[in-house]
Amino acid sequence: MNYLDKIPEKNKDIKWNKDENGAVTLEIENKGVMNRIAQKLFKKPKISYIHLDETGSFVWPMIDGAKDISAIGKELEEEFGEKAHPLYERLAKYFQILESYGFVTLKNVQGEENEN
Repeated sequence: MNYLDKIPEKNKDIKWNKDENGAVTLEIENKGVMNRIAQKLFKKPKISYIHLDETGSFVWPMIDGAKDISAIGKELEEEFGEKAHPLYERLAKYFQILESYGFVTLKNVQGEENEN
């Protein structure tokens, strides 16, 4: 599978914000029976806050459900230059991770969801 041709779309259930320095924080609600048990027994938080690094904070707002990963990579390279390299390998891995946690879905150019 070529991740560069995929179009990422944010999970609509995830709230996020950007602070005055441009750092993005995702708010992940811990739902489900197991999470409720962990919240009661182990005082686990109802909401987890995921703080993205500089690169992630740049990429996250560009995920609009229309732009493919290749286009996001071009903007990333314009912003960070050599600091972003190896660009596409890192970007593909980043989106694999986001997808594995359910933070994004990856769609084909035709609009079909990725079949994993």
